[in-house]
Amino acid sequence: MRDVRKAVIPVAGMGTRFLPATKTIPKEMLPIVDKPAIQYVVEEAVQSGIGNITFVTGRNKAGIEDYFDRDLNLENQLQEKRKGELLEIVRKIGDMITVSSIRQKQPLGLGNAVTVAEAMVGEETFGVFLGDDIITHPVPCMEQLLAAHRVVKFSVVAVRKVPWERVCRYGVVSVDPVEGKERLFRVNDLVEKPSQESAPSNLAVIGRFVLTPSIFDALRRTQRGVDGEIQLTDGLCHLLEDEPLYAYQFEGTHYDVGNKLDHLIATVEFALQREDLQEKFREYLKSLKL
Repeated sequence: MRDVRKAVIPVAGMGTRFLPATKTIPKEMLPIVDKPAIQYVVEEAVQSGIGNITFVTGRNKAGIEDYFDRDLNLENQLQEKRKGELLEIVRKIGDMITVSSIRQKQPLGLGNAVTVAEAMVGEETFGVFLGDDIITHPVPCMEQLLAAHRVVKFSVVAVRKVPWERVCRYGVVSVDPVEGKERLFRVNDLVEKPSQESAPSNLAVIGRFVLTPSIFDALRRTQRGVDGEIQLTDGLCHLLEDEPLYAYQFEGTHYDVGNKLDHLIATVEFALQREDLQEKFREYLKSLKL
């Protein structure tokens, strides 16, 4: 079986929850400490062995693609000023991945965004990363999914347990455990944002997917749902009509940085892990009268 070499990262969202900052800045470029959120996601892809990234973009998102390109003027200035450490950082970003982008011309949902990338992916199994989800673990979440995919040979979605009162915020899976495979489940059904009473489980789908190319036909059969959007969850339900689908309960800490509270929490926790910041920042936090 061919290794998964490509990934799709949809970044066309408006970022309205972070207005007014996102009026001119893509929400994915908002920093966690001193790195934009999207860099953490791309680094996970690279650490998982995926170096070919397609961004599905919208208006005012060119800055994301530019960020992962080389900036020779900046590099020359840093070299002239003998700022070697910063020069190494920006060169590493520019060399990190092979980037392509394609425009999602209408805001028709995550399922449509994945469909838009079909020409870039071709007939290959590929990864999907949602830019709002940062997941940290010594073994990257996508690497965990790829290992599960090599076992089952079909699509795998990342899931984690959430409090029952929060299932209404997620797509939720109905599953059966795979015998002898800890954390791996066969999916029977997916329900988008169910009520607590109707949820089949509290295993919520989180923004990492390994998808076979069969997903494209499944998405073409998917009707528009709420707000006229094509939901990836609905497309995965159609995929179940064609082939098995699996869920993997990943190990790691998950931050939904698309909401303000988790963005703040991630900033604090990532800062506390930084050798250049942790000591003084911890002293500052202890000094606060809360």
